[in-house]
This record gives sequence, structure tokens and C-alpha cells, in this order.
Amino acid sequence: MAVIAAQPYDYPLPTETGIALVIIDMQRDFLEPGGFGAALGNEVSRLQAIVPTVQRLQRAFRERGWLVLQTVEGHRPDLTDCPPSKRQRGNAALKIGDPGPMGRILVLGEPGNQIIPELAPKPDEPVIAKPGKGAFYNTNLEFLLKTHHISHLIVTGVTTEVCVQTTLREANDRGYECLLVEDATESYFPEFKQATLDMVRAQGGIVGWTATADQVLDGLTDIPLNPQNKEASSAC
Repeated sequence: MAVIAAQPYDYPLPTETGIALVIIDMQRDFLEPGGFGAALGNEVSRLQAIVPTVQRLQRAFRERGWLVLQTVEGHRPDLTDCPPSKRQRGNAALKIGDPGPMGRILVLGEPGNQIIPELAPKPDEPVIAKPGKGAFYNTNLEFLLKTHHISHLIVTGVTTEVCVQTTLREANDRGYECLLVEDATESYFPEFKQATLDMVRAQGGIVGWTATADQVLDGLTDIPLNPQNKEASSAC
């Protein structure tokens, strides 16, 4: 069996199917000036730094013909799926639904709610629109994973301690084997990221595993490439 060198111990990899790359909320609202992240007073350049690493993982999964799925956090234009407490929390200068430099803040379909161009999904790659922090809440994610017979999740994205960690805990409760890629996730607050990594792999991996992108990619080399998938990925 192929494995990824990880903490707190090696992460076993299914060699044929059953593994997916999950990219959480790499959207303009969080990574670019003028979005929701900046409206909350955060330094968005911290999140931009992981983009090349996420791209490497995205490319590797595409080459193998494995499921790559992304999420975006956003709400309906009428905000009926946004609790008033969420909209008011933080006393930000721009609230969810307000007009901003990239359209209405955190509203589905607006320019700021789009995934950044560097990680644009292919037409056949699922994008899960989620109204909450976790990717399982009020979405069809679990149905999608079961349809594709997925048991193992390689998780990346932002922010580590909020949407990423919430999704990991939701997945853990549902029996998925989760690995968080240390240098393919980021927070506006480095100490929050480190605390999350420690919590995930504590007590023998109570929530899951962590590893670097290089460790993940090294583990994948033990699984043969599908030449057809490699050719298609290189042509994109």
C-alpha cells in the first residue's frame, strides 16, 4: 500500500480510487484586496502565498484522473441563507451583501465570490457553494463523495482555523480519512494556523493527519500515472 509520510504517523493511500483533493474557499473575497477578508482588517497577502503550492497539488491530482473539488463560501442574493448574527458579527466596515470593489460581499455569482484565476476549476470539476463555515453544512458534498466512492480527503485552502478546520471535523465525524496539507493552507494569523495543525494531529490523529505538499507528492509517486490523464492535464 502506498503511504504519505505524515504526522502523527504515515497516512495510507488507496492505490486506485477513493481519494479526492479538497480546495477550500480560494476565492477573491478572501485573497484579494477589497474582499471580505480585507474588510475585516486582515492582511490578504498571507493567503496568496500558498497559491503555487495548491496549484502543484491540483496538477498532480488532475494527472491521475482523481477528483478535484473546490468550495466557495457565499450566500444567495436575498441573504435568506445568511443568519443576521453572521452578517452583523465583527462590526466590519463592509458586511455580507454590501456593495464592495468586487461586487456584493460574499454573495454567490458576484466577481469577488469567484475562485481565483490561478486555481480555476475545469468544467467537470465540482464547486460546492456553502453558506456556512463547514463544507458539509447545507450542501451536497457528502452525496458527491459517496457517488465517487471517496474515503480519503487531501485538504487545502483557507482559512486554516475556520472553514478548513470546520470541514475537517465534519468529515472526521462522517468517517473520512483526512490529511491537511501544512503548506497548502493558511490563516491571517500564523499562530491560529499552527494551533490548528497541532489540534488536528494530536492524540494519535484525533481529527486527521498533516503533511507537507512535498510529502504528499512523494507519496503519490508510488501510484502509476494514467498517460491519458497526464496528456490531457499538460494540454490545459
